[in-house]
Amino acid sequence: MPTPDRDGRSQSEENSSNQSPQVIALLPCGGQATRLAPLPLSKELYPIGFRPGANSNPRPKVVCHYLLEKMRLAGITRAYCILRPGKWDIPAYFGDGELVDMHLGYLIMRLPHGVPYTLDQAYPFVQHSLVALGFPDILLQPDEIYARLLARQARTNADVVLGLFPCDRPEKAGMVDFDADGTVHLIIEKPQKTHLRYMWGTAIWTPTFTQFLHNYLIQVEHNFASQPPGIPRKELPIGDVIQAAIAQDCA
Repeated sequence: MPTPDRDGRSQSEENSSNQSPQVIALLPCGGQATRLAPLPLSKELYPIGFRPGANSNPRPKVVCHYLLEKMRLAGITRAYCILRPGKWDIPAYFGDGELVDMHLGYLIMRLPHGVPYTLDQAYPFVQHSLVALGFPDILLQPDEIYARLLARQARTNADVVLGLFPCDRPEKAGMVDFDADGTVHLIIEKPQKTHLRYMWGTAIWTPTFTQFLHNYLIQVEHNFASQPPGIPRKELPIGDVIQAAIAQDCA
């Protein structure tokens, strides 16, 4: 079952600079930013604050840069940004990853039915690796969040480890029910009313969940194809796929 590292506040773990090279980060960059439109750039490149530039001159720092920094701090050196066609400003900005001291690759999403489909585009490249998931338009704390998540996964051998954060707007998030041991029992996507206080915002998972995700989407597509034509398609949240894995594990 998935286990959380509550807001990064697990037992103190060392930031392991010798993390396995099999850890690969995935950044779903397929969103259209309709709530922020019109923007002259991809939302992942929205400038927030500054970074040192040449001759100590400050340069704008984009929102995605903060996420990649935290991944690099955990020893993660490889990442794939999965793009919607047309968002070419992201590879134009980050290039091969030298700016963040990482090796960056870019994949093109095929099916626009939600984050799970975007992530599954990387299946051939990450199916045998640990995956570090990060949403490139969200700012996270603490800086060592990924180091702690990786340490938690190594200690528990959980298939999925979630990073949890306090949330006062559950209708906007995937809310998580977990016990004192940190075992996740339920993920509820954007509930209008709930007693739950923590949302999940990042994750580490093993090849077991990568395969589950891939197979789950194949089944979803099979089920949808067998329905009568004209039925509207709903976007699938990644939290629903994690919940399906929990339900299967508990069955």
